[in-house]
Amino acid sequence: MQTGSINVQTENIFPIIKKFLYSDHEIFLRELVSNAVDASQKVKTLKHVGELKTDPSKLKVEVILDPDKGTLTIRDNGIGMTADEVDKYINQIAFSGAEEFVNKYKDTEAKNAIIGHFGLGFYSAFMVAEKVEIFSRSQQPNSTAVRWECDGSPNYTMEETAKKTKGTDIILHIAEDSKEFLEEERISGILNKYCKFMPVPIVFGTKTETIDDPEGATDEEGNVKKISREVANTINNTEPAWTKKPVDLTDEEYQQFYQELYPMNFDDPLFNIHLNVDYPFNLTGILYFPELKQNVELQRNKIHLYSNQVFITDNVENIVPDFLTLLHGVIDSPDIPLNVSRSYLQEDANVKKISSHISKKVADKLKSMFNADREDFESKWDSLKVFVEYGMLTDEKFFERCQAFNLFKSTKDKYYTLEELKAAIGESQKDKSGKIVVLYAADKEGQHERIARAEERGYEVILLEGPLASHVVSRLEQHDNELQFKRVDADTIEKLIETDEELPSLLSKEQEESLQPIVEGVVGTENFDVSFAAMSADEQPIVITQSEFMRRMKEQQAVGGGGFTMFGQMPEKYNLVINSNHPLIESVASKGEDGKDMVKQLADLARLNSGLLKGEELTSFVKRSVELLGK
Repeated sequence: MQTGSINVQTENIFPIIKKFLYSDHEIFLRELVSNAVDASQKVKTLKHVGELKTDPSKLKVEVILDPDKGTLTIRDNGIGMTADEVDKYINQIAFSGAEEFVNKYKDTEAKNAIIGHFGLGFYSAFMVAEKVEIFSRSQQPNSTAVRWECDGSPNYTMEETAKKTKGTDIILHIAEDSKEFLEEERISGILNKYCKFMPVPIVFGTKTETIDDPEGATDEEGNVKKISREVANTINNTEPAWTKKPVDLTDEEYQQFYQELYPMNFDDPLFNIHLNVDYPFNLTGILYFPELKQNVELQRNKIHLYSNQVFITDNVENIVPDFLTLLHGVIDSPDIPLNVSRSYLQEDANVKKISSHISKKVADKLKSMFNADREDFESKWDSLKVFVEYGMLTDEKFFERCQAFNLFKSTKDKYYTLEELKAAIGESQKDKSGKIVVLYAADKEGQHERIARAEERGYEVILLEGPLASHVVSRLEQHDNELQFKRVDADTIEKLIETDEELPSLLSKEQEESLQPIVEGVVGTENFDVSFAAMSADEQPIVITQSEFMRRMKEQQAVGGGGFTMFGQMPEKYNLVINSNHPLIESVASKGEDGKDMVKQLADLARLNSGLLKGEELTSFVKRSVELLGK
């Protein structure tokens, strides 16, 4: 028997491991199973080069739970270790900076950061175990099995043992404060989370399956009887779709894999992108485009990040471009460090390159779809729009690339790229300063009257719905100073696209000055600025508008960003514009105070048309309108 002390430069190694190695102790199982898989993969490699005769088809990893003995065993029939290899790989810990690490981070949140890049995967076992045993026998011919034991102190024992099978058993004697890891459901959940797609079969317990009677026995109707039997429960898919070549996968197989990733998601994705890169870094994966809802926050944490089929995280925010977090799927790269903190990942050079590459691949895919079948692309646009808009706002390079396929849908269901839109409206919708004014609506039904007025004048109106619209139009104006976006309710129809032409007013200045206080007395001045404008006689008698600038800033503040905090705190303010050329206004002006009831009715009609008349005021308006009709 050999005894000794593990080669570390601090006596406090095990308390450090227990407290600081991983922020989540369940990671120990991923580490130990990953090591077992690596040991199995080494057998495949040596078999391939002719140095071993072992049959790689029988390789597997077993996770064995024994609550009565208080043990959890990870068993593999992989490469195994000799006594010299145990001494080299287990007894020598490259952790001389441990004490410095703890002292440096003991008073910060970083003390819980994953620090597996120090090479301590095996020692994660001591986060949950009071004692660990290793039984290992090398695949080398005539090898002698070895048993290693450590009780959580720097001292260990190592001796020869009688292990007939080749490979390694790691037996964890679970500590009193970690008894949760003796529960079958807990272990099953961890394996399903981290090991679901590892490349070697992983067996945990048994399951019942129903098969045809091997004897061929039949029932009274002549059908072969079914029998139940207990079989090994293999928890993983060793060849997930992303590890295969796109040419070898059917659309149905892509859909099946999507359901495998998200068994509780019953909506099919729109399409997918298969990533397969081997230079300048290794990257595989499949990204799915779901039908995005308007609330982008609901889509987070759907991309699974893997390294060599080992799960790292499903929280990829700040690791991939922000807008890509709206997608679903898998990204796998051996160039992504497996055991590191999120802050480390965000600064890793390879991660940044991968992030940039994925953004380009997504843009290229969308562009190729647009070029190959524009009609089909347009049919998907309503579901893609939020994703593309979010990308435009958060990724400068994506913004440039997406100009080729970013679409604007008109109220007449016609689609334009930005250049096509400018060409279509350039001459008819230029204002007196020479800018092209793009008119848009946020609600086709709610703003129907304003849209109709614009279309009567031959203007094209596009639909910009959703929470990002205000941010998007501001970004587009920054990109192209020839453009100005105005929502159809931002001003009267005469002023939306300003020209040098001005209509004469039927009301005199004195009549306007006399009527203004009457109107202000009816509607109040807290939420409305009352003014007069000479409009066409067929325009509404009173029109309510809201400044494009003020509304846009408040919307941006509500969504986040824009830097206009003060606008989010200001009350809603509207412009109540009186059409000085409408016959009803001329009549009201001639009545003075006696026209107050008519002013109230006309103002409420305008508020109703703008969606501002609600609750008790709406009830009163309806009642009053019925009474007026009865007179």
